[in-house]
Amino acid sequence: MSHEHVTVAEEEYLQMLFWLFEANLPMTGANLARAMQLSAPTVHEMIGRLERDGYITRARDKSISFTDQGRREAEEVTSRHRLIERFLTDVVGVPWDDVHEEAERLEHAMTPRFEAYVRASVADATTCPHGHPIKVGERISGVPLSDCEIGASVLILRLENEAEDVLHYLMDAGVEPGLQGTVVASDDEHVTVRADADGSEHTLTRSVAETVTVRADPSPPARTAIPAEQLVLGANRYGR
Repeated sequence: MSHEHVTVAEEEYLQMLFWLFEANLPMTGANLARAMQLSAPTVHEMIGRLERDGYITRARDKSISFTDQGRREAEEVTSRHRLIERFLTDVVGVPWDDVHEEAERLEHAMTPRFEAYVRASVADATTCPHGHPIKVGERISGVPLSDCEIGASVLILRLENEAEDVLHYLMDAGVEPGLQGTVVASDDEHVTVRADADGSEHTLTRSVAETVTVRADPSPPARTAIPAEQLVLGANRYGR
């Protein structure tokens, strides 16, 4: 089944499920409801629909798994979303902290012809502006910035939580993928990185630093980059 047969609502749920899967978070109705800021009955209804349409299966413990078909659809819509984000940022000039919501609106209507044009326009780009791989499955392993010790050298790989308000906060703080620096302060409230390029300092609250994935030296133990209590990705879009 091509994406032309998948409804917009189904694509949104499949994309969110893939986000949970890719971030190594449990694929459950509870996590979907929390991330999308929707009621449990609303999410339960759509999960049933996805199961009936052959995109997912559910185990006795209520965990969700993709079928082969569902995995393909989820990967396709996720890749299109990230491709559009890169196009809007690099070609159209939309700021990277505004681009996520715009891509959400466009990804469901992109024709194969337009998709080919967009791919040609972004040339050899491999990630969206927030550091997530356009070709899913090529995600680089990292650790949360909040776990890094003072003195650690870090390279910011990606921003795990793409909620618009979080992206605005990160933009204002000057924190984005590709920033290299050294952790110069870290306490219960804040984490500060001094940029190698110009010595500027960039401070984040610890809760946001939890959602910023970095490559670090020395590196702390690997763990899920975004904690369950921060699974809020679309309050303005979904929680209406």
